[in-house]
Amino acid sequence: MKKINLNDGLSIYCLKETEAIVLDDHIKGYLKHGIKLKNNDTVIDIGANIGVLGLRLSKEFPKIKIHAFEPIPEIFSVLKKNTILSNNDNFCSYMKGISNKKDYLSFTYYPNSPALSTSKPEIWNEKKVSLSDAVRGNISSAAKNFWWAKYIPKWLSPLIAKYLKANSKIIKSKVICLSDFIDEKNINQINLLKIDCEGEELNVLQGIKKKHWDLINNIVMEIFDVDDNLLNAKNILSKHGFKKIILEKEKGFEKTKMVNIFALKE
Repeated sequence: MKKINLNDGLSIYCLKETEAIVLDDHIKGYLKHGIKLKNNDTVIDIGANIGVLGLRLSKEFPKIKIHAFEPIPEIFSVLKKNTILSNNDNFCSYMKGISNKKDYLSFTYYPNSPALSTSKPEIWNEKKVSLSDAVRGNISSAAKNFWWAKYIPKWLSPLIAKYLKANSKIIKSKVICLSDFIDEKNINQINLLKIDCEGEELNVLQGIKKKHWDLINNIVMEIFDVDDNLLNAKNILSKHGFKKIILEKEKGFEKTKMVNIFALKE
């Protein structure tokens, strides 16, 4: 674990400096298409990783309420440090995941690229979600401080992808349903539900009880467009009152199967 400064000087703890900067750039696109937040709003961050979103929101809205979930112990330890660093007493973290039932799941942890860690490592099979394409997209859309990335030849992408997945570890961690957590904490409104948990996203939606859908105003989620996941997610969201559903691929990731969904009630 190390402490670094992001592009604007914001301090953050991380496992990999380059990954923290990429994650920071990634979350900047969440609050758009009509999604707005303010002080005292409630955010549920599923797949919080090291807590970049929570740290950024806490800086902009010091009294915002954030519940951040991260099931991988090595990553959670950094998330916990960042909740303290935020100086926001309402930024809470939990070492568990969210799914469609209370259980223990096996997660594959990738030390060389913690953000890839997942309960469904098969998604990174090149025939499903090509990690090589994702690597190429990351390189092509690299932030300015990674100016050197443009000099990396495309043929290296498969080798980089192989390195990122090397030395993986299997870790068992607890998962619960979001509805159980809502009841436990007596949450009466969720202004933003963010879901980015590398393959478990559909199960998160399926684990929300009917009575709790009315509490959720906006959803931002990343989903892999394989096995009808995208279609199923859109159907669930439409069924539960989300009238505005926008699909978007991030710059550099147009050739991958990763899609961002922005869902709003109004």
